[in-house]
Amino acid sequence: MDPATKKQLIQELVHDQGIPVSRACKLISLPRSQFYYSSKRDDAEVVDSLQDLAFKNPSYGFRKLFAYLRRSGKQWNHKKVYRVYKLLKLNKKRRGKRRVPARVKQPLQKQTSMNSSWSMDFMSDSLVGCRKFRTFNVIDDCTREVLAIEIDTSLSSKRIIRTLNRIIEYRGIPKAIRTDNGPEFTSNDFELWCKELGIQLQFIQPGKPMQNGYVERFNRLYREAILDAYLFFDLEEVRKLTQEWMEEYNERRPHEGLNNLTPEEWKQMIQKNEYLQLSTV
Repeated sequence: MDPATKKQLIQELVHDQGIPVSRACKLISLPRSQFYYSSKRDDAEVVDSLQDLAFKNPSYGFRKLFAYLRRSGKQWNHKKVYRVYKLLKLNKKRRGKRRVPARVKQPLQKQTSMNSSWSMDFMSDSLVGCRKFRTFNVIDDCTREVLAIEIDTSLSSKRIIRTLNRIIEYRGIPKAIRTDNGPEFTSNDFELWCKELGIQLQFIQPGKPMQNGYVERFNRLYREAILDAYLFFDLEEVRKLTQEWMEEYNERRPHEGLNNLTPEEWKQMIQKNEYLQLSTV
């Protein structure tokens, strides 16, 4: 505890509990001379000047603010100004908004082979009681097959990488991944992981969700069928219903974009065609 906090505790003991000052000082471990001491310093002018400058220039640090004070004719030394600067909590590092680099429009092309392109996106919803959770959705752009829907209250970039590694074990490595500019996808961990596996990252332009149309359409179907259709009391309910719906979507639901075949049937047809092409070579 700092001396100011100790002094406040002693005052509460003296006034509320009726304990003598000497006894309260011993309990709190503060000398009586320090308890009775009152500073004669008046920092009101320094406080007003610093607050005014910091409000007008929120990105400036101590050195720049001190230079401004000196140029305005103030003769306070740097120790005094810095003490007030810390008391006002102006020395906390301000985290600036991360800028998204300019993105080149990536055409949304119809894919003819599996693992040529995957699309990924996040969705959010809440349990009964307003506890938020997120879903991480991955689909294959060619077969429109749902590869994974990861559900939890928090989904970091490391969790995303683990989910994708699990898919790659049985599915193979995709040539490209299409995403938005979310922090999980623009993190160094995720970009290094894609670089190591030779996966091309295709970022859509900010504010252009239609450039990730395959997964956006899938998100609408998933929300209508599951997220908006049920009240959830825990995450296990969400995961169970989602798993059952994924099986229905992949294996039994006809898809107009696949000539009314299911994603599983379309995948088998592509695998058969690829096998025939290889056998004729």
